[in-house]
Amino acid sequence: MNVAVTMFSGGRGAAGIARGMLGTPGVTLSLVVNGYDNGLSTGALRRYLPGMLGPSDFRKNLLLHLDPADPARAALATVLEHRLPGGTTPAGLAAVIESIATRRGPFAALPEAAREAVTADLRVFARRLAAYPHGLDLADCALGNLVFAGAYLRLGRDFNAAVDACARTFGSPVRLLNVTNGENAFLTALRRDGSLLADEADIVAPQGPGAITDLFLLREPLGARRAELEALPPAWTREVLGRERAEVTPNPRALEAIRDADLVVYGPGTPHSSLLPSYLTPGVADAIARSRAAAKVFVVNIRGDHDIRGLSAPDLVDRTLAYLGDPRNGRRLVTHVLSHRTSAPDAPAVPYGVLDRGEWAGARWVTADLRHPGSPGLHHPERTAEALLAIRNEAALARAR
Repeated sequence: MNVAVTMFSGGRGAAGIARGMLGTPGVTLSLVVNGYDNGLSTGALRRYLPGMLGPSDFRKNLLLHLDPADPARAALATVLEHRLPGGTTPAGLAAVIESIATRRGPFAALPEAAREAVTADLRVFARRLAAYPHGLDLADCALGNLVFAGAYLRLGRDFNAAVDACARTFGSPVRLLNVTNGENAFLTALRRDGSLLADEADIVAPQGPGAITDLFLLREPLGARRAELEALPPAWTREVLGRERAEVTPNPRALEAIRDADLVVYGPGTPHSSLLPSYLTPGVADAIARSRAAAKVFVVNIRGDHDIRGLSAPDLVDRTLAYLGDPRNGRRLVTHVLSHRTSAPDAPAVPYGVLDRGEWAGARWVTADLRHPGSPGLHHPERTAEALLAIRNEAALARAR
């Protein structure tokens, strides 16, 4: 079996499914990710390097194949995930780089090619920091994000080229693709009560019960304008933010991966930060509509997230279709929905009527035992991958008849 799978993904929500796919013989996996993360140290790094998208979700997807039982792969994971302690100075960062260059401590087992690439990109970033030492607190910065930042600077501030370079450095078997051509944009959301979630960090944080109604990709962060906009009627705020939308263009390689897929998966995760913004990218819906994929499957979260309080599983399918510009699913952008057989109290609810009909918005609703027994909020890698591929194979057979 040779199956090309393309999955819309965030940082960790779909990681189990991705690992299940990677462990399936004959499957090639492309992950389509957006770079709008700007929480904590990632946000600080984006402010320090104006114009750069957030590397965090790309960094997290480079961990998928890194087995901690393998010393070399464990050392690669350490580079990606190592957090600089509070009070780290440029000199302290230089000391960490020297430890990598000489393969000391947790970096001792680094493969030679990776050691050279990581050291080179970190030194590019360190030179920038030495020239402009103010404006970035290194506390809690993920070292992997600084590798991305160094690659970004080295490659002429081309974010997608930096993603490709880091994928090579860390030996990723996944085709990791930014959904856009790398244009800088800032995520903002509007809630039903008119309150604003000023950025991606607000969207994923604990919040009140009012549902998110609108997402915007803006040219500039809201900053001090938040209070001014919240004082307006929600309709006016919506209009103002609509006029300030960022112009982004699709990554041609992401569109190609979608069109050439045998199976398209809308992965689980934090929808309003990791997934729905990707569907706002021009050309994505058309690529899905033209895809040769026999099945285009929406995977329901097994547990809830702060940004989807009060939303049912069918609501989330509807949100996906709305952001793809096909609210009635007339273009068959979602052919199947896959959910866990029973819902946990904090998971998006699946109404009994939907289960009885086995259908929603023209898409077939499929249930299976997907929950990871050791991590109840996560999908079981192998079982979920198996269920998705079974849906694809059945759909392909039906198409061939």
